[in-house]
Amino acid sequence: MSVLLLNDDDVRGRLDAPTAVRAVRDALTAAHDGTLQAPPRVRADLGDGHLVFTAGHLRAEHLFGFRAYDTFVGAEQLVAVWGSDDGRLRAVVHGDELGARRTGAIGAVAVDAAARPGPIRLGLVGAGTHAWTQLWAVRAVRQVTEATVAARRPARAAAFARRAAEELGVRVRAVPAVEEAVRDHDVVVVATNSPVPVLDADWIAPGTHVTTLGPKTVSRHEVPASLAERADVLLTDSLAQAAGYGEPHLFPADRMTALGAVLAGAAPGRTGPDQITVFCSVGLAGTEVAVAAALWESARRD
Repeated sequence: MSVLLLNDDDVRGRLDAPTAVRAVRDALTAAHDGTLQAPPRVRADLGDGHLVFTAGHLRAEHLFGFRAYDTFVGAEQLVAVWGSDDGRLRAVVHGDELGARRTGAIGAVAVDAAARPGPIRLGLVGAGTHAWTQLWAVRAVRQVTEATVAARRPARAAAFARRAAEELGVRVRAVPAVEEAVRDHDVVVVATNSPVPVLDADWIAPGTHVTTLGPKTVSRHEVPASLAERADVLLTDSLAQAAGYGEPHLFPADRMTALGAVLAGAAPGRTGPDQITVFCSVGLAGTEVAVAAALWESARRD
């Protein structure tokens, strides 16, 4: 088979949520058992910005690869996958869609592992790409009975709700206040670029699962530090990457548990219906490679 070359349109057309969720779930478990080698991201300082690399080796699948992106202007990302058995290039994906859907799939795995069982009411804070891919992916693991969305610009929340109904068949209600999108929900996803908290920890009801995707260092964080104090379980997809930020992480490292360990049954996740669980998404290196490899495998079977 020749090298698979994909762009954003190809990813939208070829990648379904169950495939993405399965790929990242397997990668998270492999990271725990040591069959995914995934060092923290590496930054090459190029003066006015950085070229950032994440890489992973999926030993069981005999595949390795990397993702590259910049901090200059946010140019298109690049993901490349090779076979570690023969050294042949398998796939090249350019654009931002694969990374966003990979992040959505990781969030869905966290929901499945840590949220209370059964259908969910989903609250979304933010109406951008990452909020969208979280909703897209979570449908693969849970029935979403209702969703609400709040955004800094109400028109974006309204547009998000219309798109969700048209493309995903999910009833989403745009609400004017973040509190309304957060209170009394089973799952809350915070997907903003805000450097200051956009919600109050007291708005999170007992039993809620929270995913935070945006800034989460001590100087810039979209959720309050007091959320960690209320949380019974703190999870992350990569302890190494969470510790690899340029400044201290918002949540205490000694309280965070690797999601892969929970998936493997090596560490407890939720143990009671009233516990608050928080997932700190940092983007486990190698998961982009895993999703690109799943696309390549699907194309090979076709």
